[in-house]
Amino acid sequence: MIQFTTKRLLSGMLGAALLAAMPGTGFAQQKFVTIGTGGVTGVYYAAGGAICRLLNKDRKTTGIRCSVESTGGSSYNINTIKAGELDFGMAQSDVQANAYDGVGPFKDGAFKDLRAVFSVHPEPFTVLARKDAGITKFTDFKGKRFNVGNPGSGTRNSMEELLSAMGWTLKDFSLASELKADEHGPALCDNKIDGFFYGVGHPSANIQDPTTSCGAQLISLEGPAVDKLVKAHSYYAYATIPGGLYANNPNPTKTYGVLATLVTSTKVDNEVVYNLVKAVFENFDDFKKLHPAFANLDPKHMIKDGLTAPLHPGAVKYYKEKGWM
Repeated sequence: MIQFTTKRLLSGMLGAALLAAMPGTGFAQQKFVTIGTGGVTGVYYAAGGAICRLLNKDRKTTGIRCSVESTGGSSYNINTIKAGELDFGMAQSDVQANAYDGVGPFKDGAFKDLRAVFSVHPEPFTVLARKDAGITKFTDFKGKRFNVGNPGSGTRNSMEELLSAMGWTLKDFSLASELKADEHGPALCDNKIDGFFYGVGHPSANIQDPTTSCGAQLISLEGPAVDKLVKAHSYYAYATIPGGLYANNPNPTKTYGVLATLVTSTKVDNEVVYNLVKAVFENFDDFKKLHPAFANLDPKHMIKDGLTAPLHPGAVKYYKEKGWM
């Protein structure tokens, strides 16, 4: 009797082991992946959440569990991916380019293991001013209190590149605050700053709140410095924020901007990346409904626009299967 029981136990253990090794079973070995995003009120956080939601729908089949982490933004995400502490991250297209090429904030070393997955929504650089600050153009901020973005964010990198093109430094502001994206709206309405610069997809709660709460005004970003940047860098493009999109701002606002992109590294398994892009594009109509900024996305543009690092092989496999490459 004992011998029979032992055999049955061994047989059961072997069967469970075989099931665990088989794809598509509930015993599939769990893999945990994390997407670095940005502030919780920004579109990066919404994008990461949308991707994870779709990927987690098939976790019983793929064995992949996805979670989102609120972070300091683009540069933080890429540096943390480089350190092996994040699997994926949202990043501005200009930050992706600088990291891969080893220029600007990444001049200490190019990240040649960086890989692109796809691009997402456009991110116009958005400048808001206090209603009573007397600001009608960006140069009016000279000598004012201005939020330049937190270190580690793509917004901060882009702000410094704009200032350099203008021949300005942070000392041209009476105060160059380094508040995170979640903090600059309340600071503006509380009269702690006169304005802020932010790269974000629209519509954004981060812009809606101060325009509604204290009548904050959108300020255009145009002129020789902007023209110089757009001409010099393919990852920049002119953009317009439609009039009437936000309260108290009836007129269109001219600016320029980048694309939001999802990046990873060569260290992340091909099958993980393949399953992630499959989850997004096989449920693309659902993905587009998860945030208004995604409404006009087109897969054929997402797999090439704003991507300066090579595509990850796992993503390429899926795109070729779809006939997009």
